[in-house]
Amino acid sequence: MKSSAPGKIILFGEHAVVYGRPALAVPVTQVHVDVEVLDSPRKGIWIHAPIIDLHAELNSLPPDHAIASVILKILPSPLRPSPSGRGDGGEGGLDIHITSTIPVAAGLGSGAAVSIALIRALSSFLFLDISDDQVNSLAYEIEKIHHGTPSGIDNTVITYAKPVYFIKDKPIETFRAAKPFTIVIGDTGIPALTKESVGDVRRLWTKDKLKFESIFDEIAQIAIVARRSIERGNPQLLGELMNQNHSLLQEMTVSSPELDKLVQAARDAGAPGAKLSGGGRGGNMIALADQATAESVARALMSAGAKNTIITEVA
Repeated sequence: MKSSAPGKIILFGEHAVVYGRPALAVPVTQVHVDVEVLDSPRKGIWIHAPIIDLHAELNSLPPDHAIASVILKILPSPLRPSPSGRGDGGEGGLDIHITSTIPVAAGLGSGAAVSIALIRALSSFLFLDISDDQVNSLAYEIEKIHHGTPSGIDNTVITYAKPVYFIKDKPIETFRAAKPFTIVIGDTGIPALTKESVGDVRRLWTKDKLKFESIFDEIAQIAIVARRSIERGNPQLLGELMNQNHSLLQEMTVSSPELDKLVQAARDAGAPGAKLSGGGRGGNMIALADQATAESVARALMSAGAKNTIITEVA
């Protein structure tokens, strides 16, 4: 049984979304996680994930392991491995193959995509009828194990594979772009540990709530205007909004010299706006472009030190 899940990129609202403000995110279908679940002649549940050099039996992994925790939430207890490493659900076991083209720790939702593809593949293998809402809820529980206080936006946009306007603990809103627009994604190549940057922002917020609540309010207004611009077919307005959002993220201390360098390189190459995307301190940045300039912006990012670029269209 096979399943796939796309990557995602946050357009606006990262960090502020943890504090109840809106964020916009879109799927990135150019990269994806693929999971295949097969019967195995061997006893036990065997996981093969070459992207992280993992070839192991489930019982050998700690229960809070990123992949093991998903499997343990889905598999009924009779199929789980016993301490001897043998499954009790039949003569053989399972082979789970996980491949991915989503860079790890880069703000593209690799962890949530693995969880969602794995949940769906295992559910289909076991003939479980599971809704998108249930997939999203399960994936969010896994996100909490690994990110502390995540916003929930990664699992939401990847589960539904649509542009999402997201406010924590509020009903999910998907929306449509009235006019396609192009985003260039530049990867710093520096692992971005969301849990750390989220924790640092929380500590700063605790020390100066007035200042940070004001920043979050400004970011909220940017996200609201951005959604309106996308829905009304005015994506050209997103450039200046990106620039404003990046300045606020710098003020929150979640940018880095590498991200700032790529943002400036994109603007110098003709992008009307650019910003970091995701937790910050590394990972990815994004730039607004059009079809005529996207390739030149991507080349400028590589010249400025990006390890990889992705050109994606939001349609």
